[in-house]
Amino acid sequence: MKNVEILYEDDNIIILNKPAGLAVQGGEGVKSSLDRLLAEIRVPAPLLVHRLDKDTSGCILTAKTKKAAADLSRLMGSRKTVKQYIAVCAWHLSGAGIISADLNIRGSIKKAETKYKILKKITLNSPLTLKYSILELEPGTGRMHQIRRHLAMNGTPVLGDDKYGDFKLNKELRRTMGLKRLLLHASRLVINDTYNLNITAPLPEYFKIFYLKENNLYT
Repeated sequence: MKNVEILYEDDNIIILNKPAGLAVQGGEGVKSSLDRLLAEIRVPAPLLVHRLDKDTSGCILTAKTKKAAADLSRLMGSRKTVKQYIAVCAWHLSGAGIISADLNIRGSIKKAETKYKILKKITLNSPLTLKYSILELEPGTGRMHQIRRHLAMNGTPVLGDDKYGDFKLNKELRRTMGLKRLLLHASRLVINDTYNLNITAPLPEYFKIFYLKENNLYT
């Protein structure tokens, strides 16, 4: 589907691996979007059940019928659904925790919680000095840009985040390591209840330099 991988499909659902840089919905100034691509290849067009930021990659859920969309939308707001993300953020965090901080959403203050667990803490000695953490995250609420904003408020911004992140560090990462993307990926989607799905999306290639131990650069 024009560089968009289908991770799972049945009579009611299509789960896609959205690439970073592709907007989910069209609009003014948007040349390409996931909803337009879906409309081009399927009749009727699958319906979006939830959203991802343009710069975030990974699992995104669509429904083939209005009934399935309504059922899945209800499940997405319940404890029967788990959305996990992988992020690479600046600095070292403790092993696990919850970031609980209200967010201003279009003028309204909304409660928001994000659970995180450290998968790995790394110190990079070359080509630049950098401490960073690889995290697994689960948003307890679904606020706009929640993970990115919470990590930035925590003083540990997502690497490559040009909206909430460390702009000076991002510039240096682009120069020394060729990083051009936000390091945030919707890695896993679990839907219990009648669907019983557990779908994972592989990490994009540009994450790999932050995982590999090569030339004794990582300690």
